[in-house]
Amino acid sequence: MHARQQQHIRSVIQLAAEGRPLSPQLAALHEPEPLIRESWARCVHQHGLDPTRMQQAVILPQHRLREHRERIDEFLRIARHGLEALYQQVAGMGYCVLLTDARGVTVDFIGDLQLDSSLRRAGLYLGSDWSEQHAGTCGVGTAIATGQALTVHQDDHFDATHIPLTCTAAPVFDPLGRLNAILDISALTAPQAKSSQHLALQLVKVYASRVENANFLRWFRNDWVVKLHPSPEFVEISPDHLLALDAGGRIIGHNRAAQQLLEAEAGSTVLGLPFDRFFSIRFDELGHYLRSAAGERRGVRLQASARVLFLHAVPPPQRALAGAMPAADRAIPPALARLSGGDPQLDRQIERAARLVDTPVGLLLTGETGSGKEYFAKAVHEAGQRRDKPFVAVNCAAIPETLIESELFGHLPGSFSGAAAKGKRGLIQQADGGTLFLDEIGDMPLQLQARLLRVLAEREVLPVGAVRPVAVDIRVIAATHADLEALARAGRFRDDLYYRLAGAHLQLPPLRERRDLTWLLRMLLRQRPPVLQLSADAESLLRAWRWPGNLRELHNTIEFARAVCRGGVIEVHDLPDRLVSAVAAVGATASPSLLPAEAQLLLQYLRAARWNVSAVAHQMGLSRMTVYRRMKRWGIAAPAAGD
Repeated sequence: MHARQQQHIRSVIQLAAEGRPLSPQLAALHEPEPLIRESWARCVHQHGLDPTRMQQAVILPQHRLREHRERIDEFLRIARHGLEALYQQVAGMGYCVLLTDARGVTVDFIGDLQLDSSLRRAGLYLGSDWSEQHAGTCGVGTAIATGQALTVHQDDHFDATHIPLTCTAAPVFDPLGRLNAILDISALTAPQAKSSQHLALQLVKVYASRVENANFLRWFRNDWVVKLHPSPEFVEISPDHLLALDAGGRIIGHNRAAQQLLEAEAGSTVLGLPFDRFFSIRFDELGHYLRSAAGERRGVRLQASARVLFLHAVPPPQRALAGAMPAADRAIPPALARLSGGDPQLDRQIERAARLVDTPVGLLLTGETGSGKEYFAKAVHEAGQRRDKPFVAVNCAAIPETLIESELFGHLPGSFSGAAAKGKRGLIQQADGGTLFLDEIGDMPLQLQARLLRVLAEREVLPVGAVRPVAVDIRVIAATHADLEALARAGRFRDDLYYRLAGAHLQLPPLRERRDLTWLLRMLLRQRPPVLQLSADAESLLRAWRWPGNLRELHNTIEFARAVCRGGVIEVHDLPDRLVSAVAAVGATASPSLLPAEAQLLLQYLRAARWNVSAVAHQMGLSRMTVYRRMKRWGIAAPAAGD
């Protein structure tokens, strides 16, 4: 151990472990600023780190690194461009660029290949764990702990192993204000003065903001986006503040700068609050602040502080249909566009439905129970010329077989025992001019299928007891989770009715296959006030769940969590027991993405220590019994010998 490392350890012990001021001799060598002193204290008293123990960097194995990368896969693709641009600014100056996730694991990295082995030994490498709990005071870990951009320079580090390094890091937040990642530039050596890293700090803050804003614009590419800047010349190309608004003018997202600005104005969180509450213009006036507006006429005033900012509004885009279509028909109707947040399978069906909205072609919707067939049918109805006419939904499986005929076709007075004295218009007649949605059509009795076929062919209905048919004008959309072709081959469904209904067959994907679950969660959370947020652990669990009940189950899960949540953020314990029980049941053999963050960290330590519980207890500052209790709580078990 070098003399400098020994002096550093004595400084940490005096300040953090013993709580004494530094001796004049040590203070002359290095007097840490308050933010660093607070981090040293956390390392000793909260994380249980030993200042005398010098630890080499931990590089996660490939399969563990892959798990961390997969959690933020889409964000990584966006952030990569920012990393490359930042590295171009510092290349040749000895720096490497790291991007970590919110847990401090390096998920992307760019460095000088000639220094590859040295960077890996120092932990400046892909897969390295720089959480404060593990590595002590460092750029990444302390930025995570404080939420601030900072430089941890040489002797600022807690672990004496790291005191040659200089690390400058800035947090990147997601559009709901949650920590998403840390952007860091580090070097193996640097001048002694910490002020030498001032430019590095400014660069990291700039590029962290660019990555954050790019991710924001991806999240809200289908919503109103409001850009704000103190200067009209920069408001379009480099806005300081970004807001996303839903169709009703409520704030559904913000970048970090906009969050801090508006929280200072409101004195509270701003998600879910109306745009008009903060600005001197109304939401319905945003159309005057599009690209065509002159810069000097874009000024708006904040209601509370009277500060003037310049505003540029970007309306929701109209998604174009693939293929050659007449120009007037290329836009997806809004009612259909609202069904998807970018899932490719669902988008293909939406594009096909958009072409068929006002045609006489019959639509057959198939998909698992709860996959949204009725929502899709309503969207087709609202997208067409019949939108102002009735939409009548009939669940063929829910009406008793003895009543389904009179319910569908209606009846005359006294036409059968128990018939209404004044007669009754059937559901088919009630849908006249509009859309008749026949859900679970596979459960319709065979004898009624012939009568329905006549309605579709002749466009007229004969009520029970009547001798003269009544003309009807209806669009029929049918839905089922059954295989109608197989039922027709078995003689349980009329094949002529099947071909009449299935002019176009649209298959809706199950929720477990959809790629827009994050969008769906946001939509449900902001569906009505109060607007809630999801913790990272709760979101990981929801993303890992198989959703056998599809959209219906997802909606019920969010409503349950909304009812029991008390802090504005839905945590794992706010979710239904069956989901939480599944987490406990998976143990160490199932996907670690199902486990909450604290359990994943414990599992990481256990695997790294080859399941030596005593070693893990020492590293984490816990007793062996505490480790065993936590393993039991989360169902973590050591693999059997030979596994």
